[in-house]
Amino acid sequence: MPDARLRGSAEPVPRAVAWLGYGGLLPFVALAAASVLAHLSNHPPAVWQAALLAYGATILSFVGALHWGFAMALRDIPAAQRTASFVWSVMPALMAWVALLTPPQVATALIVAGLCVHYWRDRRLAVQAGLPSWYLPMRLRLTWVACLCLLLGATVAMLHSGVAG
Repeated sequence: MPDARLRGSAEPVPRAVAWLGYGGLLPFVALAAASVLAHLSNHPPAVWQAALLAYGATILSFVGALHWGFAMALRDIPAAQRTASFVWSVMPALMAWVALLTPPQVATALIVAGLCVHYWRDRRLAVQAGLPSWYLPMRLRLTWVACLCLLLGATVAMLHSGVAG
């Protein structure tokens, strides 16, 4: 069961949020592990890496949508800032889409960069929107695990292509 209180947070993470957030890491971990197991058994990990990249692209699109919602909900921000939030909110989905049209190593780099940049943007949003104190520590953990799994999948695929080639 996920810990309801994150280190550095003054208030507990709602139980459903913890389950959903950390549960969302399960496909990352499972697909990265499947890539490693496929490589160790001398099978191409490409199908697992493709699934990992598709899931990463999906999550990147999802986190972008958060900024669209906040741009609509925050009533006291200047119009220019609201517009900038709307524009930013679609960037992760565009990055994810482009990533899925590129070779796996490029796709991995784009998705990892997108997740990291989005976390940086969330840090600014958290102050502006008055988000709960548990939000950023949780987002940091989710971002790190997702990025590490994506990088592991890419590394395994490169190792396998080096062994096979």
